[in-house]
Amino acid sequence: MVNNNLLRMDNVGIVVESLDEVISFFTELGLKLQGRFMVEGEWAGRVTGLGDQSVEIAMMVTPDGHSRLELSRFLNPPVVADHRDAPVNALGYLRVMFAVKDLDELLTRLYKQGAHLVGEVVQYEDVYRLCYIRGPEGLLIGLAEELNAK
Repeated sequence: MVNNNLLRMDNVGIVVESLDEVISFFTELGLKLQGRFMVEGEWAGRVTGLGDQSVEIAMMVTPDGHSRLELSRFLNPPVVADHRDAPVNALGYLRVMFAVKDLDELLTRLYKQGAHLVGEVVQYEDVYRLCYIRGPEGLLIGLAEELNAK
């Protein structure tokens, strides 16, 4: 029997130090800022298990409107760990992958935002051109251009 309780994936959350820098990067990538707000108080801490907290949130949405990134900057409690420079084979959060068009043109724009390639741009058969980049704060981002896309 199939479980029909799942409706969709709502968002992926990423904790950052500088919301402004990361919003600028994801805007250049093509996402739109949907909203920016504070989440504070013990009610939020009951969800996260962090107690009384104060977090600035920026919600970004993809051009198709179906996927969102929740960028969080913790003011209280302070950040306790940093996984941004973890290699691709580290356990836990790995990366967010975006389908893009004109990968080369996009990379040129993202390099100006401080992004750099992790390895190199490769072609998988006649299907995709793919790469990983490190964006602001070392965030690992995957980019995939479908070849022969209609």
